[in-house]
Amino acid sequence: MFIQTESTPNPATMKFLPGQSVLQAGTADFPSAESASKSPLASRIFEVDGVNAVFFGHDFVTVTKDEATEWDHIKPAILGAVMEHFQSGAPVMEGETSAAAGHADHDGPDAEIVTQIKDLLDTRVRPAVAQDGGDITFHGFEKGVVYLHMQGACAGCPSSTLTLKMGIENLLRHYIPEVIEVRPVAV
Repeated sequence: MFIQTESTPNPATMKFLPGQSVLQAGTADFPSAESASKSPLASRIFEVDGVNAVFFGHDFVTVTKDEATEWDHIKPAILGAVMEHFQSGAPVMEGETSAAAGHADHDGPDAEIVTQIKDLLDTRVRPAVAQDGGDITFHGFEKGVVYLHMQGACAGCPSSTLTLKMGIENLLRHYIPEVIEVRPVAV
């Protein structure tokens, strides 16, 4: 098994590509070791000293390290953990895989606008964000403000504010005149 790695715009996060599917659908975010109890793979990665967060996409794993740890010191251990897990045949997630958050139906006067926002996020934004090892989820639309949550490599990335304001906000405002602003939310 050959696992490729890619740097991300967030220097504290690296993307690991195992060459096979990680999750069949959606994403899974593990911001702490405690949150990883339902994932044997995430739990195994958190055993590496210096790992702060783990995120799964369809075909990648992103790992965020603490500031005091150098990638040169932990990258081999993370590669080993990912390889051992996939070779063991153990499931990535116990029980159900988590679907992408924030995609519940929305009814009310803004239902059509919310549908347009989610469609643009799914077709234009999420694929680009996934290339950088992260994901973005919709959390609401109220009085012209779109609330989004950045995950994986995008969470805490120095350029995430710029991505939200200059990229996503401009895109949504261009296609949907009712959108005035985009704001991040912490979950």
